[in-house]
Amino acid sequence: MDRVDLLKTHLQELRRGTVVVASLTALRRPGYGYGLLQTLADHGFTVDANTLYPLLRRLEDQGLLTSEWSTEEARPRKVYRTSAAGEEVLQLLLDDLEAVRSSIASLTEGEPS
Repeated sequence: MDRVDLLKTHLQELRRGTVVVASLTALRRPGYGYGLLQTLADHGFTVDANTLYPLLRRLEDQGLLTSEWSTEEARPRKVYRTSAAGEEVLQLLLDDLEAVRSSIASLTEGEPS
């Protein structure tokens, strides 16, 4: 495996968990799948639709998102929003993400935390 492929593999692994955090954060304001794809891309999270839609269903099944159908436009769309349980989990994930960032910074600077 060449370095470019190796880097792509590791970046994909790194991004996989952060997409959950990014989605829960973005969906604090109601949104639908395609709009979320655009929002995430605008903020540097390139996610394939074939990855995002199953993720949304899984987060909903876990009670971290709520959804309802919007019929305001010609075509009904499912609108998602981060639930109260999703907010709690999001805060824990953000806290852990900050702890990881701090630990990496400590390693980079060569000082124990």
